[in-house]
Amino acid sequence: MRRRTVRLGLAAGMAMLAAMGGAYSAARADVASLSETRAVPEHPVETRHSVQVGGRTLDYVAEVGRIAIRDVETAQARGYMGYIAYRVEGVAPRPVIFVWNGGPGSNSTILHFEVAGPRRGEGDRLVENPETWLEDADLVFVDPIGTGFSRPVSAEAAGEFYGTVGDVASVTEFVRAWLLQHAAEERPVILAGESWGAGRAASVGYRLIRQGVPVKGLVLISGGDGLTTEYLPMPMATALRPIDLAPVALYHGRLDPALGADVETVRARARAWIEQTYLPALQSQDMSAAERAAVAADLARFTGVPLVSIDLATLSFTPRQHLRGLLAEAGRTLNIFDMRLTEEPRSDFRRAIDRYLRHDLGYRTDLPYLGLQAAEAGYAPFDRYPQSVGSRWNYATIDATPEQVETAIREAVQKGGGPPRIGPPLPGTEEAVAQEPDLRVLVASGRYDSLASCARDEALKLRLPEPLAAAMTYRCYNGGHMFYRDEEARRLFRQDLADIVSSSLND
Repeated sequence: MRRRTVRLGLAAGMAMLAAMGGAYSAARADVASLSETRAVPEHPVETRHSVQVGGRTLDYVAEVGRIAIRDVETAQARGYMGYIAYRVEGVAPRPVIFVWNGGPGSNSTILHFEVAGPRRGEGDRLVENPETWLEDADLVFVDPIGTGFSRPVSAEAAGEFYGTVGDVASVTEFVRAWLLQHAAEERPVILAGESWGAGRAASVGYRLIRQGVPVKGLVLISGGDGLTTEYLPMPMATALRPIDLAPVALYHGRLDPALGADVETVRARARAWIEQTYLPALQSQDMSAAERAAVAADLARFTGVPLVSIDLATLSFTPRQHLRGLLAEAGRTLNIFDMRLTEEPRSDFRRAIDRYLRHDLGYRTDLPYLGLQAAEAGYAPFDRYPQSVGSRWNYATIDATPEQVETAIREAVQKGGGPPRIGPPLPGTEEAVAQEPDLRVLVASGRYDSLASCARDEALKLRLPEPLAAAMTYRCYNGGHMFYRDEEARRLFRQDLADIVSSSLND
């Protein structure tokens, strides 16, 4: 329920949009230069609302704005990072949860409008979300540069943000600046990221802790655990995959009926076969061709993958071979984010989100909200529109050669198991816990997400040293990458999130 709206002046955004993409001419460079020299601080817009949560009315302030990401040496803005924040006033200082999605190059609307925010998408509209995280903490939904209303100040500056290293640095600076601008430096901070954004949360958390920011929790959603040490040997991680994939084959009717008719039975039999046969085979240095063929045949039985897709030398197959092979006879491919599906689910409330931001929350700007609208909805000099952020992303954490980059990308595409790795991972969860042993980390995954492995997480938890073992909580929900789309999974996740918030207050 909307009660009162206050609108403040906004700086013009068209010059910033014009500055995106490559430098096409001297005239374009001149436009970018004007954008930098004329940029002025922006004022956020606040509106007041309420939502029914737990049988009571929760009044809150919504705030939409952009914060300048400034060069520390010159104080010049290099980009403007947008956010939508929700605060409950008049109560004891509450934790602040900073929330973002991944991509890279995705805005924050999925987590915002499907699970965490005070409004949730339903059909083609937004309705009150009685399970909003706002009940426990204030929320700040962050759109990294190049997404939502966030923009670099010039085409040349874009490269500073569109890469793993610059992305982590700029989001770290956003959190620091937001806390300062809202006099919230002492409040407990929790960082929540999904997919690519989970790794971002782990690395941003580490950097903020080193700066003295009171980061008390990490919520890593469908993007791994942010650990840089391989505590689980690769043969074991490979061996455990059939425990995750056998239920997928069962769901699609591609599992040998003799292996079971329910998920728990199938998982238990897969685990027994792995311990007795598959893992020893992967570790063996001396197997006959006949023995390898027998193991491959069993692997096909437990996963539903065609026998011809299994490499007899490694006794394994790639994620891409599984997604394409399980239903190949029917001419269908499994959805990478939810292996129960073969098509991408549609979101009918995208237009409702745009209306909500511009009208309900009163953020009047002519900038397209990138991710809901394409860049082509706005103006580009000479009608040359920039490529997507994801297609321009620099995954390297080292000064890599073009050959290194090309090789890593080619291997990632062939395997289909996630983004390329070029150089060592940035410091993340492990390093953050070493700095702050009281940090609490929730690693949340969906059982039917092809990019996750609940069986691996279960085994890894048992091998973690202290204080990591005490800090880490692994949860596997009955869903896909966006597991919270399943009502029961969303309810369980909501409780686990509340436990992290409660822990931050106790600390």
